[in-house]
Amino acid sequence: MAKEKKISTEELLIENLKINIGNISEMIENQGALAFGESNLLSLEEVEDYSTEFLELFVEILQTHHQSDKESNEYQALINFFNHCSEQIQIRGGTMEEFVSYMHFLQTSLINGLQDDKSMNMAQYREVLLMLASMFNDISLQVFKIYLDEKEFTIRAQQEELLQTSTPITEIWDGVLTLPIIGSLDSSRTMVVMEKLLKKIEDERSRMVVIDVTGVITIDSQVAHHLIQMMRAIKLMGATPIITGIRPEIARALTNLNIDLGDVVTRATLSDGLKEAFRHLNIIVKSDH
Repeated sequence: MAKEKKISTEELLIENLKINIGNISEMIENQGALAFGESNLLSLEEVEDYSTEFLELFVEILQTHHQSDKESNEYQALINFFNHCSEQIQIRGGTMEEFVSYMHFLQTSLINGLQDDKSMNMAQYREVLLMLASMFNDISLQVFKIYLDEKEFTIRAQQEELLQTSTPITEIWDGVLTLPIIGSLDSSRTMVVMEKLLKKIEDERSRMVVIDVTGVITIDSQVAHHLIQMMRAIKLMGATPIITGIRPEIARALTNLNIDLGDVVTRATLSDGLKEAFRHLNIIVKSDH
């Protein structure tokens, strides 16, 4: 007597989907309408389209037995589908919590569809449930990782843009640059500022650089170290640095830290610093008044 072939978990689920596809699709659409109808995150037509596409991709991945192969085309197609859904929900003001809810009712709809299947015994039903839970957990983690990576990339880009715009380097006169520093200097910001400044010195053949620190609230040994690094780099480029706007509390902090600015010229205000730069270059600025 021939041994009866054991039906795989994937085949059980595919067979169930074939039988209950109408009911499952309707459940998904109804749940989607309840979840997104009032918030307008997804239209009813979009919910229907997403439901159809999800079921097609889901059956395809089961048929190819690639539900655990993260490198397969079928698995990546399902990840891309969910990632697109996540993006659409967030673009329209939704949150990742609402996207997770969307995935949850997709999974719930599949499970509810299984409950109507009388052809599976308890062991088979448990196997299918475990496979569904594993698949949805893996997909959730993959999509959430993509979300976090994109968010981190966006934050870094915003930080880079802020660094670029928060330290404007201006040629105030032929051969004279000004650099107002607001806030604090950390390693990453110092690197960006120094790179921009040295390039500007080279491009404009600048001879004087007036750095105004009026906007620096506090200073510690690290900030002072970055400032000294900047002074040295300016001198190596053949220009002369002038620091302006050192307030009393900053001066006291530098003294307490035993920070020696060496022979760097300091002036009380930016105006005084510019006058010193002009004097150094033998530039005479006459007022009309």
